[in-house]
Amino acid sequence: MLLQSTIRHIFRNSKLFPAVARHTFSSKRSMVDAKLEAVPLVEIDEGIFKYILIKVYGKEKADGSEPSKNIVRGFARAEWHNDIYEEVSSSLAGLGLETECLGGGRIEHRPDQKLIKVYGYSQGYGKADHQEARRILLTKYADCQIETSDEGY
Repeated sequence: MLLQSTIRHIFRNSKLFPAVARHTFSSKRSMVDAKLEAVPLVEIDEGIFKYILIKVYGKEKADGSEPSKNIVRGFARAEWHNDIYEEVSSSLAGLGLETECLGGGRIEHRPDQKLIKVYGYSQGYGKADHQEARRILLTKYADCQIETSDEGY
């Protein structure tokens, strides 16, 4: 999946590979847009665990634009960052959405203290933009103090 994510990133961001025109019906396109909108921005557990920042893509529109949004996922059950990416990307692929892992790190989530710490990096995906993760986390946890740091693994 890491290779697939990297290849997708190269194709999306390279001028060497122009977008291929896709013909879709507007009703199908709006269904995918609705599915993209329905994806929660944040799903995290309590405690200390690995997390990843994921870009989720909808279908390319007729004008060449491609709707997307960034989401945060972190699960205590995941031994590796890739475990999270595999789970999330396969469930979103079932909805017709593509994903790209933007990096990872760790989260310490202490709801009883209204505290979330975002730090560290992923050995496989690199360091996520912790400030972007913080911005997204605030959409669900506005009442929490959210700290970021580049320290630790």
